[in-house]
Amino acid sequence: MELHITGDPAADKLLSDDAFALLTGMLLDQQVTMESAFAGPEKIRARIGSIEPAAVAAYEPQAFVEVFKERPAVHRFPGSMAGRVQALAETVQRDWDGDATLIWTKGNPDGKEVLRRLLQLPGFGEQKAKIFLALLGKQRGLQAPGWREAAGHYGQEDAFLSVADIVDPESLSKVRASKQAAKAAAKAAKG
Repeated sequence: MELHITGDPAADKLLSDDAFALLTGMLLDQQVTMESAFAGPEKIRARIGSIEPAAVAAYEPQAFVEVFKERPAVHRFPGSMAGRVQALAETVQRDWDGDATLIWTKGNPDGKEVLRRLLQLPGFGEQKAKIFLALLGKQRGLQAPGWREAAGHYGQEDAFLSVADIVDPESLSKVRASKQAAKAAAKAAKG
């Protein structure tokens, strides 16, 4: 199944074809638009010639920050996010033999175990891990028993709460609307 997150065919193809690129896009998805975050892996691949965990992890750290700063920028916080992407690459290379798919396939884990594994990744808190788990289940064919429950409300069908629910421009609009409503509710609650 092809992903349609960024509006850029090359970036979406990379996300569809490369599990580490998808994981990296999820890591970058904070304080920027979803489209910008998930376009980041294609920018990295185009600039350094690879999005393989070994290549990203081995890249000289200050030079990698410069890759993030190049216009258009990979992320609005190039220093911290370049470091997080390299830490993620190092973890996938070291702990998962450079194959991000092993995080959700090795040993046929259930949904709770996949969530636990995602939570151990650098830069993945509970919300990000649950959203990524929902993305795996809804759009990447994850069959792990209990993944919907482990993903919480992000795992619900037709939830339109996150990137996990974006399959076309209409669903993107629905996700945007639900995010804006959630922000407005949070702002109103602060009073």
